[in-house]
Amino acid sequence: MSVAVVALVLFGSGSSPQLEARTTPVEISASSQPAAPPPPPQPVRRELHNVVQPGETITALLGNFFSPQEIHTLNQESRKVFPFTKICAGQPYLICTTDGEFDKFVYEIDDEEQLVISRLEDDTKMQIEPILYDVKTELVQGTIETSLFDAVLGIGETSEFAIALADIFAWDIDFILDLRVGDTFQALVEKRFREGKPAGYGKILAARFINQKQTYHAFLYQDGDQHPSYYDEDGRNVKKAFLKAPLSFTRISSGFSMKRYHPITKTWKSHPAIDYAASRGTPIKTVGDGTITRAGYTKGNGNFIEIRHRNGYSTLYLHMKGFARGMKRGKKVSQGQVIGYVGSTGLATGPHLCFRMRKNGAPVNPNRVKVPAAKSVSKKRLAEFKTLVDERLAFFTSNDPPLQTAEVKVDDGVPVLESAQ
Repeated sequence: MSVAVVALVLFGSGSSPQLEARTTPVEISASSQPAAPPPPPQPVRRELHNVVQPGETITALLGNFFSPQEIHTLNQESRKVFPFTKICAGQPYLICTTDGEFDKFVYEIDDEEQLVISRLEDDTKMQIEPILYDVKTELVQGTIETSLFDAVLGIGETSEFAIALADIFAWDIDFILDLRVGDTFQALVEKRFREGKPAGYGKILAARFINQKQTYHAFLYQDGDQHPSYYDEDGRNVKKAFLKAPLSFTRISSGFSMKRYHPITKTWKSHPAIDYAASRGTPIKTVGDGTITRAGYTKGNGNFIEIRHRNGYSTLYLHMKGFARGMKRGKKVSQGQVIGYVGSTGLATGPHLCFRMRKNGAPVNPNRVKVPAAKSVSKKRLAEFKTLVDERLAFFTSNDPPLQTAEVKVDDGVPVLESAQ
């Protein structure tokens, strides 16, 4: 470092000397000056991403940050928000820390909500928050060659989308019996992203399925204070009293018949039921709202459930591997609810579901039952609904896939998809 030094110099001639000021730079070592204080250390923030392991509890997850007494208090508080007993293995979670101290715990309850526990000074806050996504709406379309499942995977979508699409049209189309080669589908669907990465699907806003040359439409609409539902282009609710089938993406191994050769008893007898061949453990859904009247085991039926519905109808589900949790006599069940899983208990040669339907105690063919639909769009909002239909139909008509024709052959009661010649 340089410092200027001022010096006085005497000069001149005779008896009148004069003074002159001169400056001379002098170097001074920087070490002789006081050092500046070092900057404060930056806080170290870390994020731990993981999934809940089987058997892990809230103590195992947060025991390093909370005392046993604090964990007990959190457990008490969670009962009003989201009970810790509902934390499931396989679900993702996040723990945020600053300099090793707890900041936040985020547990994903499902695709829509997350439990957030955060520490603010000396207080701990617990709440459920929505999961935020970036949403992009796309038109997805495909053509059936073998099955809906294969068609969806073939265009780069996932089984999640196939199931959602099948659920929308489950009241009108049996995706085991009714499909034909050349059937087509289109859907206007929300695709979700988190941090730029695909994160599944949102709502299917509208869908069209052409099955055996018949067109089915479904438009998502909320009629006032009612729950959002799907309606056809005329405002009729697509939801009906019974689903067309209790399983998805399987095959019929034996159809409804009043005379069939039994493979085990080696006798000819009536078979007023439909057998769905499926992998062991495949979920079985009740086809309609109702109450369980019987749930148990017999030598012939194996594990079975009988459900009583409205208007004198009842359904039976036989040969199950086991029941879903809580299934017992007197329990009310909702349409589409999983009640058990495919097995081969009782007189069965392999894993399948034997599905039966009765009306006032007499057997009926489920494929021939005609049932009314749920409530249609109200007259008050029908004009608004029609405007929405026109907007969404425009996406379909401008992107129509080529139509094909096909026929089906039946071999021993089993439909075989086959292209028309």
